[in-house]
Amino acid sequence: MLLAIVVGARPQFIKIAPLVREIEKSSIDYYLIHTGQHYDVEMSDIFFSELKLPKPDINLEIGSGSHGEQTGRMLAAIEEELVRVKPDLSLVLGDTNSTLAGALASVKLKIPVAHLEAGVRSNDFYMPEEINRRLVDRVSELLFAPTENAVRNLLSEGVAKERIHQTGDIMYDALLQNIPIAKEKTRVLKELGVDVGEKYAVLTLHREKNVDNADNLESLLKALPRINAQIVFPMHPRTEKNIKRFRLKELVDNIPNLTLTPPLGYLEFLSLLNHCSLVLTDSGGVQKEAFLLKKPCITLREGTEWIETVKLGANVLVGTNTEKIVEEANEKLKQKTGVKWRENPFGNGRASEKIAHILGKYNSPKQTNRRVNFPR
Repeated sequence: MLLAIVVGARPQFIKIAPLVREIEKSSIDYYLIHTGQHYDVEMSDIFFSELKLPKPDINLEIGSGSHGEQTGRMLAAIEEELVRVKPDLSLVLGDTNSTLAGALASVKLKIPVAHLEAGVRSNDFYMPEEINRRLVDRVSELLFAPTENAVRNLLSEGVAKERIHQTGDIMYDALLQNIPIAKEKTRVLKELGVDVGEKYAVLTLHREKNVDNADNLESLLKALPRINAQIVFPMHPRTEKNIKRFRLKELVDNIPNLTLTPPLGYLEFLSLLNHCSLVLTDSGGVQKEAFLLKKPCITLREGTEWIETVKLGANVLVGTNTEKIVEEANEKLKQKTGVKWRENPFGNGRASEKIAHILGKYNSPKQTNRRVNFPR
């Protein structure tokens, strides 16, 4: 079987690494398509290097743009590549524009789709990611759900039970494999002047709703000097651009407890997370990583696709309210121990093995007779 794997953003590079290693042990051939959604060194190249991922078979170099423009250009370019390669099955990951374009290009060519991270829901339809993940689930043949909650979501939406596979979360595989490497190989804390004996927080910001809105971005930034800890902020290019655009650079420059850094590699970021006392983020992936590392997390959104972390008391939702952020952050910084949880809804760290096994057993119909079974 020939499997086309479509990736384009840094969370997808992290997720695919343990799976590629498992696939390479099997009889599955694969063809790796990089859309180029994340295209600079800090957001793309360094991840392939650190995670020891093979070079993509092709980089479509789509780059940035509006959602419609970016998705449309991806759709055309991926379709052309799939026609040339003729895979038996396409695998897409997560909820990005690369995910949606890869799925749509495939089903229109009658190529079945496998969706890794299926069934995840935030129920926030103002998030482009929520629209992407729901549409991809509707056209997918194999749905790899990371949690019980994701399975319940799919069943409630009418997806046939036999097409759903609860696998655990592949990001847990990646974290377990890479934490020891991060400890051994990175010196990021020393380079940033972070004292591991003192409490510090890690901040990430990139969501459209937060950084493309001047009022929301200003509210978030105004909370930072009132948090009683050093804050390390690896700044996303989009966030940096909007801080300048909204004339908030002077505000940022005068936050005394803020340490700014460009986007970090995966291993450096893991090391930073592993030693911190608090995480502030609007990223879904970082919420999970904080949970798995037993770090208290404050999510700078009104909702989350990883509701499991909230139900288990590891994560709190505060939106962009300055006072809520300050209150929750300082309260959590007073705690002497990290998060304690008795159950891990994200599996046992062997999701990649399970997914590779299911892919290996999948019998794709002949190309000329292929039919996608849509949920009713």
